Amino acid sequence: MRWRRVAVRGPSMSPVLRDSDVVLANFGAPVRPGDVVLVRWAARPGQLSVKRAVRPADGCWWVEGDNPFGSTDSRDLGPAQVLAVVGLRLWPRPRRLPRTGTPTR
Repeated sequence: MRWRRVAVRGPSMSPVLRDSDVVLANFGAPVRPGDVVLVRWAARPGQLSVKRAVRPADGCWWVEGDNPFGSTDSRDLGPAQVLAVVGLRLWPRPRRLPRTGTPTR
């Protein structure tokens, strides 16, 4: 497995993750519904996004942001390719991420 730091941009995962949080992404980890994941969109191949895995869909995953009012996700772009599972926030306060949209701050 490979680990990589990723900076979160935008409000789509608020309140669990906020703009400028830094998370640790695990490339090669198995994906389960409820996981926070790093994805790539077929419609926007140059864009990576942090979203929540909802369910498998057409060989990819249906993903949604925790903030439905500030997220562009599968509701707009269709299923996404999951690249990594995000399990930890490193900054500003290190902690494990919940497997649901409920914050544990």
